[in-house]
Amino acid sequence: MALPSITDMDVAGKRLVVRADLDVPPSEGGAARDASRIIRFAEGMKPLLEAGAALVILAHPGRPDGQRLEALSTERLAAPLARALGARVRFCHQPAGNGTEAMAEALKPGEALLCENIGFEPGEEKNDPALAARLARLGDLYVNDAFACAHRKLASTVGLAQRLPAFAGPLLAAEIAALTATLDAPARPAAGIVGGARLSAKAALVKNLARRMDMLIIGGGIANSFLFADGAPMGRSLHEPDQVENVREIRAIAARSGCEILLPTDVVVARELRPHARKQICAADACPEDALILDAGPASLRRFQTALAEAHAILWQGPIGAIETPPFDHSTKLLAACTAELAREGCAVAVAGGRDTALALDLASVTQDFTHVSSAEDAFLEWLEGKSLPAIGALMRTTKAA
Repeated sequence: MALPSITDMDVAGKRLVVRADLDVPPSEGGAARDASRIIRFAEGMKPLLEAGAALVILAHPGRPDGQRLEALSTERLAAPLARALGARVRFCHQPAGNGTEAMAEALKPGEALLCENIGFEPGEEKNDPALAARLARLGDLYVNDAFACAHRKLASTVGLAQRLPAFAGPLLAAEIAALTATLDAPARPAAGIVGGARLSAKAALVKNLARRMDMLIIGGGIANSFLFADGAPMGRSLHEPDQVENVREIRAIAARSGCEILLPTDVVVARELRPHARKQICAADACPEDALILDAGPASLRRFQTALAEAHAILWQGPIGAIETPPFDHSTKLLAACTAELAREGCAVAVAGGRDTALALDLASVTQDFTHVSSAEDAFLEWLEGKSLPAIGALMRTTKAA
């Protein structure tokens, strides 16, 4: 997908209205608790500042739904953002309006203005044309660098892109490139890994991957629903009896597409889900009546690792075990280490996304070895489902218009 990139533009003397993903949780004292998103965003913006651009930054921490909630103010982000950018960052107490316009116009090249939470504006969630027009008066060019919001039709993503020359920022461009390399035009063979609790929440995603991947490793509670559909006893394990028809449809899609579905052949069970609970390994079709399936077993793990060794593109969404409760994080961590090694050695492009997946990679200490780890959640899922993302569509329309 060819998106217009701001890095291809001469931005000297230009004022860029930048939509950022700075959904950073506050600490008890109100400061930013985790600065990683700020640092990643700043790394992409520094070259633009150095090239003589000024930045007007719009962000949307939390979901204020048009209400002014001081706990969600972006003011707490100004200081860490200035440190990360190595530049002066002014703060405006309004997301938009005459005062914001005056502060934006006063910016010098190499300076930045952080506006108050754009979510405080009632028109943001409604993609209000009047709000989009006010935002467009803040600069010369629009830059969307917030893939996490790409699935939502907002004034600061869709409306604004229709009123200024619009470009993808470095982070958004990297997300699209990574997803394209593993989903839309992957090197073959391509493998998908899908885990998590409920098939009902990811049925569309699994169906889309079954159409596109050469192999699909399925774990977690989702695998339990597949095993249940095959007649395997579940004991007290999490599974969804009403998903049998979805399982049949996914298998039919996979058969037509030539996608091999790999399920656990052995599982790790316990009588309770608690740290370091006594566990046992049994066949996937032999779960005791009083037990819970909590992880894939060692034979399954070896089979998954062998399959991944053949892949040149790997796309991962969701852990294959109860990762927050050792020892049921074991197979997920070892599979993550295996995938990371393939990426590190240049054997495969490895892309992962989703909060639980990112947590699993952190627990395995392999995040840095993956080709790309998405910080998005819903936008990542909707892309994997094959849905069109409104903010990406707005950028593409800009490209076609040009």
